[in-house]
Amino acid sequence: MTENHAEPHTPSTLSPPAEPTIATVTFLHPSLPAPAPGAVEDMWAELPDDCDPTPPIPPMPTEAQAIGPDDRTVVLETARIILDKTPAPAPTVNAEKVDLDDFDSDAPLIPAWMYSAEGWAAWAGVFYRARRRDFRRWVRRQPTQRGHVRQFGRGARRAHEWVVGFEGVRVQSAAHTAHVLTREARLAARHARFTPRILGTKKELAMKAAERATKAAEEAVLLHKKAKKDRNRARNLRAGVVYGPPLSAIGTGYVMGGGLGLAAGLLSTFAGGAFVGRTPYDEETDWTSDWRSLGDGDRMTAPMLDASFRAAKVIGSEETLGVVQMPMLDTHGAWTAVLDLPPGVPAKKAIRATDELAAAFGVEEAQVSVAKRGRAGRIELYVSRDLPFTDKAAPGPLLALESPADFWGRISIGPDVRGIHQSISVVERSGLIGGEPGAGKSASGNTILLAAALDPRVILWLADGKGGGDLEPFEHLCERYEGDADPEAFSTMLDELLEEMKARYALLKKLGKRKVTEELASKHPELRQLLLWVDELMLYTTDDEFGKKITRKLRNLVSRGRAAGIITFCATQKPGSDVVDTSLRDLLSIRWALRCTTPEASDTILGKGAAASGYSAKTIQSEMRGAGLLWAEGTNPTMVRADYYTDEQVEQLLARATDWRRAAGTLPNGPIPLVDQLRVQGDEDALLLAAVLDTFTTHADADGPAPWLPGQLIVDELKTAGHTITAEKLGALVQRTDEEKTKRPWGEKKTRVTGYPLARVEAAATTRFGLTA
Repeated sequence: MTENHAEPHTPSTLSPPAEPTIATVTFLHPSLPAPAPGAVEDMWAELPDDCDPTPPIPPMPTEAQAIGPDDRTVVLETARIILDKTPAPAPTVNAEKVDLDDFDSDAPLIPAWMYSAEGWAAWAGVFYRARRRDFRRWVRRQPTQRGHVRQFGRGARRAHEWVVGFEGVRVQSAAHTAHVLTREARLAARHARFTPRILGTKKELAMKAAERATKAAEEAVLLHKKAKKDRNRARNLRAGVVYGPPLSAIGTGYVMGGGLGLAAGLLSTFAGGAFVGRTPYDEETDWTSDWRSLGDGDRMTAPMLDASFRAAKVIGSEETLGVVQMPMLDTHGAWTAVLDLPPGVPAKKAIRATDELAAAFGVEEAQVSVAKRGRAGRIELYVSRDLPFTDKAAPGPLLALESPADFWGRISIGPDVRGIHQSISVVERSGLIGGEPGAGKSASGNTILLAAALDPRVILWLADGKGGGDLEPFEHLCERYEGDADPEAFSTMLDELLEEMKARYALLKKLGKRKVTEELASKHPELRQLLLWVDELMLYTTDDEFGKKITRKLRNLVSRGRAAGIITFCATQKPGSDVVDTSLRDLLSIRWALRCTTPEASDTILGKGAAASGYSAKTIQSEMRGAGLLWAEGTNPTMVRADYYTDEQVEQLLARATDWRRAAGTLPNGPIPLVDQLRVQGDEDALLLAAVLDTFTTHADADGPAPWLPGQLIVDELKTAGHTITAEKLGALVQRTDEEKTKRPWGEKKTRVTGYPLARVEAAATTRFGLTA
């Protein structure tokens, strides 16, 4: 401590004494004499070892003694005691002063000072200030997570989530299963309906498969209904538990107490909700505080793109993307952006990392589309809001045609993931369509088949390797049609087509032309476009006897037939190297890979290495029927969904195509009826059999010609027509078995007579003259 000296007082008659420039602090002198020399050391020696050696400091005096103007300020006694390490003398207490800490004998815990006016005011002020601080603290807490409004919001959310429960997951799963099985049952029923009865065993197997599929679909639908019922019952019970008491409190309060009771009910409801939500979401349970992505509903931003591409290992941890076109939403609610990758990073690296990018964005891989844009390091990113191609397909553009189609121009295929309609040109091209069963191969192929059928100038040669009814509606428009799934018959058809190709090249050589053009085909009808469509190629190419021959002939047609106006398309539902030989696949320039089970199967269609480059049909979901990777024009495959036409729409379009071909004179001659074939023979017996068949046609009903007629009726009508005929001659001409000679009831009186079945008459005609029915 330092000493503070006051200036000496100098009396003056002119002015009052000057105030000191430094504040003077004065304390009382100790009343006890200073200790003798050596006393302090003796005192320290007498203290025990565990005692605090710090000397006691006397309390502050209550009053300071007056100091005359001539006295000097002394050193603080307390400071001197501390510096000199000497115990301070006991202070002198003024007995005349009232000690405010003195306690009342009646209330020893309450100081006497509390009974004064100042004490009561201080006590009341403490209570008021404490309540005011509590109110301010409560107001400041409301905007935070601990606020009562936030607590009530969390409570309401938790109560609602508990009411909703997890039963909806089972309902969605059951609904998905029901939809899939229903589609499969519909396809099985359609296959059974179009399987000819003449196939016998195949027809029976198709019917049994349809019954099994229908039964499975019905069970799935019942399970879906049961899941919905269970979900609704559980939710109703929980809703009664959660929402019943608040509604009862509010209603009862309003009825019993009016507005005041209503307020009390609302307040109790609010208090209950705040109590339920009193605990805020911490970092472990608050999923919204973790990684946010497009799948969580966030907006696509430049920082999100950088973080996602880093997580996908497309760019380094210190690299950033160059945003050419800022992320924006299109009309379908999808995000699109054009980005420049860092120097040295090619676009194919981002394309190969589509799966990783989808995981980083929190969406399905099918929702992410990455394509090169203009340069090697620039990409266009497209992330759809929902799984694409799961909504109902829009009507195809062929339904709006009012005039014949143009197969020389571009053919509409369907929309891509952006909703942009894609089209291709098949002039001097050939194609391959493949995918697993149920991927929508037949419906996708209809886009090309219907476009060809609606152009009267196109010649159709169709081969149905399934032997079903997918191509049967086109049969009357075909120059050649193989619908029995017979490899030998298809091999013969290919031989005829090779001869047709030679004839076309001979005509081109004569005309001095290199290839068939639209102008040349219009002048020479024999050079019109010819479409060879092979459905289910596997059945033909895997045949032990004719498989290799068919592959060799197809390879010849595909490689040489393009310039001659012959377009070849093959479709298969088992794309493999044993089905589609690589030497044939590499010649097919248009490749359409529908949903496949393995990347290798996808590569069989698109080419080796396509899956490793990020283009794999395995990523197509089962809900995306008709969707596939189309590699037709451009450098990379494009995900498109084929235009869909229902069976009724296909029949409508084929009827329109028939009318246009008939008007253009290009409708092929249908099968010649057996009656006309018999008349061409010119033989007397052939003419007689033709007259017998006419008799069956005369007695036709709604189901067609009569299946059976009495022999005497046939003889009488033939005699009326001028033929010389007897019952014996008719019996010799149409020989029947003993069972067929059995008498049957006929006429109004149901008289039992013998007769002739129509099938026996047709068999006699075809067997004797080598004809076809």
